[in-house]
Amino acid sequence: MDQFNTPWRVTAAAIYTTPTDSRVYGTLDIDVTDARRFLDTKRGEGVKITMTHLATAVLARAVAFDVPEMNCFIRRGGVVGRERIDVTVPVAIGGGEGVAAVLIKDAHAKSVTSIAAEIRAGAEHNRAGKESKTVRNKYLLNSIPWPLRRPAFRFLKWITVDMGLRIRSLGLSADSFGSFVVSDIGSFGLNTGMTSLMPAAKVPAVIVLGKIEDKPVVRNGEIQIRTMLPLTGTFDHRIVDGLQIGKLARGIKRNFRKPEWLDEIPEKELQTCLFAPRD
Repeated sequence: MDQFNTPWRVTAAAIYTTPTDSRVYGTLDIDVTDARRFLDTKRGEGVKITMTHLATAVLARAVAFDVPEMNCFIRRGGVVGRERIDVTVPVAIGGGEGVAAVLIKDAHAKSVTSIAAEIRAGAEHNRAGKESKTVRNKYLLNSIPWPLRRPAFRFLKWITVDMGLRIRSLGLSADSFGSFVVSDIGSFGLNTGMTSLMPAAKVPAVIVLGKIEDKPVVRNGEIQIRTMLPLTGTFDHRIVDGLQIGKLARGIKRNFRKPEWLDEIPEKELQTCLFAPRD
């Protein structure tokens, strides 16, 4: 039994189906007062970084260095570790097209400035009608007649996720959506969002950023006004339980307290994480 296929995970993979009844949720209010000051300082230097960019770096490093056993997915009743930490960030593309997605590869090993530039470039690329093959697949499904749409989706999922094969022509694989998803609904004025886990994405978590607000909180026995960011997480209970969520929360809090570190390349290397070889 390896570090991924613990007794609970093997049992959970048999008990639960692909995230329909295995979803669990969690919320966390994060003090981002120092993080907002950091963002303001960077903007003053002419570097545009948003809280979404910062949260992407925060979460990637928390997974990599605090809870690496979360970086995996279920395949044929077993848990498979990923070799990298890639993060999917939805972006609005306008023109009635809704949203597309930008995949940040090796996000834990990049500075937040690099992540911000990559997300902006990816968003512009999508808005110009040059979406990735994975994103363009939504148009492919739309072109399939309704009675055949779900069977086609399940067939593609079976090939890529269950069998572990890559369809290069469609840009599809078990890694198409990375290790987890970071989504911002705060820009829409929403505080929390209990989102879904798309079966084909094979991610153990989707983290949603809510509306940032100044709130009274108690610090050292005194009431202070602090900038608070609500986070809501949807998790696959076959992979994540209270222990992993707690470790993730501690890493998130620590990283937001030291935003300057996020603009540096971390000294820790990938091998310090518990990644299993791809089968």
